[in-house]
Amino acid sequence: MPISDIHQKQRAFFNAHQTKNIQFRKDSLIRFQAVLIEEENAIHHALFSDLGKPDFEAYLTEYFVVMSELKTMIKNMERWSMPKRVKSSMLNFPSKDYLLPEPFGCCLQISPWNYPFQLSLATVIGAVAAGNTVVLKPSEHAPKTAEIVAKIIAKSFDPQHVTVVNGDASAANELLNLRWDHIFFTGSTHIAKIIAKAAAVHLTPTVLELGGKNPCIVDASASIQLSAKRIVWGKYVNCGQTCIAPDYILAEASIKDQLIEAIVAEIKHAFGEDPSSSKSYGRIAHAKHFDRMVHLVKDTDLIHGGDHDAKTNYFGPTVLEVNNSSHPTMEEEIFGPILPVLSYQNENEIDHIIEQYERPLGFYVFSKRKKFIKRIFAQHSYGGGVANDSLIQFANDNLPFGGVGHSGMGAYHGKHSFDAFTHYKPFVKRGTWIDPSIRYAPYPTSFNWLKKLLKNI
Repeated sequence: MPISDIHQKQRAFFNAHQTKNIQFRKDSLIRFQAVLIEEENAIHHALFSDLGKPDFEAYLTEYFVVMSELKTMIKNMERWSMPKRVKSSMLNFPSKDYLLPEPFGCCLQISPWNYPFQLSLATVIGAVAAGNTVVLKPSEHAPKTAEIVAKIIAKSFDPQHVTVVNGDASAANELLNLRWDHIFFTGSTHIAKIIAKAAAVHLTPTVLELGGKNPCIVDASASIQLSAKRIVWGKYVNCGQTCIAPDYILAEASIKDQLIEAIVAEIKHAFGEDPSSSKSYGRIAHAKHFDRMVHLVKDTDLIHGGDHDAKTNYFGPTVLEVNNSSHPTMEEEIFGPILPVLSYQNENEIDHIIEQYERPLGFYVFSKRKKFIKRIFAQHSYGGGVANDSLIQFANDNLPFGGVGHSGMGAYHGKHSFDAFTHYKPFVKRGTWIDPSIRYAPYPTSFNWLKKLLKNI
């Protein structure tokens, strides 16, 4: 079916107001949940085919996240959809004031290849719970997952309600030429600018979940072994292809060598002497990105790793020491299993290095010094931060997940997902039993008494 026809059918379906029925939304998500349970093994197989994801990692970082989001929405969406009574203004006395949740309408969602299952379907769940229709465009760089996602959506929803459009960049461009009521995009800052420009033509609201050079600061007070363990997990899960992964380390000079040694030891503990044979280590998603990883470490003195195989898109967990921010690995977000380590002598150097880059999506500090942690997190802007661990801000759906500036706009997860796809209409119900005349013309020539009164409201 032509993309324009899909768009028109979804518009007609939304205008019929069926998605505004709470029970319809809930039944749709319950049906979706049942299909996901049926297809769990196929989902894991697709993720392994596209990214070499171990079953444990696929379950924990993709399948479980989607099922958890479903459970939260099914449990809470009826309560979240109710009108919200808010405090009335004395200026409107007598009145009752409300916020009325309503769906935006026809939503477009464009998802990435790094977490192609989770980042496709978690946002669909929020949009459906809020009462929208959805056209989902998965990434063509994770074709097996895009295929199973399309199958699951087709089994779960009427295509006029939710459907999948698979294809390359030309399909995405065709979708962006249409008028949507909301656009949700996860991916690179470069593509996000194209999407924001297309959305601006129709003043379409957007949520853009991007990335950035996420700093990981380790000072001399930190527990070196524990820090190394948590950094290695956060950096190399999904073969480093995580938008909130630590992108580079800023280590206090006195413990830099000790930290590097601990990180290399932890890599070997996690993935063995030969990570290419490890059942816990994934692969680079596609050849273009693989070539980029190879280019980043070309002619570089590596401390560890750098081994790679183009036939399987294997690129081993890699550590290198860099002296300044002009190194190729420090020019932009790495988004792969390469970990540059820089050192600093004093805290002012930390600020200088971090402030060379746009505001990141993730921000990590390993330290036992409470004042240092407090100052660093207060000093810098970021999407989400963690002290003494990495990535775990994503796990709590009570926290909004999203960026700021070049790392994105808007947020989602849990209630924040419902809010992302909802317009809260203000509504005032005015009483008629009394009607103070003060606001009506002709106005009084002296109103000092009114000024005094309003100052106290």
